Amino acid sequence: MSQEMSPASGAPATPQVAAASPSPSPSRRAWLRFRQQRLGYWSLLLFTVLMVLSLCAELVSNDKPLVARYQGHWYFPIVENVPETVFGGDFDSPTDYLDPFIAAQFKRPGNFAIYPVNRSHHRTINYFAKSPNPAPPSADNWLGTDDRGRDVFARLLYGFRVSVLFGLALTLIGVVVGVLTGAVQGFHGGRTDLFFQRFIEVWSSMPELYLLIIFSAVFTPSIWLLLVLLSLFGWIGLSDYVRAEFLRNRQLDHVRAARAMGQSNWQIIRRHILPNSMTPVVTFLPFRMSAAILALTSLDFLGLGVPSDTPSLGELLLQGKNNLDAWWISLSTFAVLVLSLLLLTFMGDALRDALDPRKEEAR
Repeated sequence: MSQEMSPASGAPATPQVAAASPSPSPSRRAWLRFRQQRLGYWSLLLFTVLMVLSLCAELVSNDKPLVARYQGHWYFPIVENVPETVFGGDFDSPTDYLDPFIAAQFKRPGNFAIYPVNRSHHRTINYFAKSPNPAPPSADNWLGTDDRGRDVFARLLYGFRVSVLFGLALTLIGVVVGVLTGAVQGFHGGRTDLFFQRFIEVWSSMPELYLLIIFSAVFTPSIWLLLVLLSLFGWIGLSDYVRAEFLRNRQLDHVRAARAMGQSNWQIIRRHILPNSMTPVVTFLPFRMSAAILALTSLDFLGLGVPSDTPSLGELLLQGKNNLDAWWISLSTFAVLVLSLLLLTFMGDALRDALDPRKEEAR
């Protein structure tokens, strides 16, 4: 094979070596593997969209206009209470924008009001319904009304937000407490590990449901009371996984080398052990969140959860059970609950496969 000659000196030209592109970081490789799990990736996108819609529920479903113009003046009823007398009413009370008289006032020339897509809040009672409550789906109430005349779609939207935020808060508290207790047990071992294990055995044997019933009878039910009570036991399962990871990783060669170099325990945990022990924590986040949502729904269904005026998926399921002829209540609530749990499960499965080192080695 003949060599290429340099045009200037006639000497053989030096072949050009393409610069190798830097390999992606471990987190980048995990994200790429997660994106290859199409079901889990699209579940993440859909769940994010639903969560954003629920966080903006006041802009999607509300009985107050987003903006209104009346007799040359601008009003923003969604963020301010405007008395009825401003719009030609007789009373100085907050305006009921579903009143036919108020609606007729905004239809006059020069006046208008821009409403959300669904003109019902989760507390709104449709006093002008054409059918007795619970009313079937209609143009005014897309998913019908419950036994009190409240819009089911609005209750589902606001209830989904309450469930997701409660699940996030409970998961976050469980992760923080579980990682701390598991790290202390696994890193120190010995008597410290033995003491914590005996304490966890005693603590986990306490009847959680009975405690919820007792506290619900003594204190006024609230979302904060549920969060505190469920957080007392929600960290135990994750603590065992973190403990096992710390017990394994503290015996690695680079950890022993760091200890021999005189690094403190906090430096060893933060730099060498904790990053390599977070795989089970991240993997179990969607599953723990789905368990928290299901726990809140179950307690609300049993009457041990949030107050009755708070939108809740469990309260809607209870209404569906008490009103079997109103099929739209139980069917829509069951669909939202199943869809939420399925999306979280698909996300958890995809995340587990993305963080599995054996599958990375197989590639």
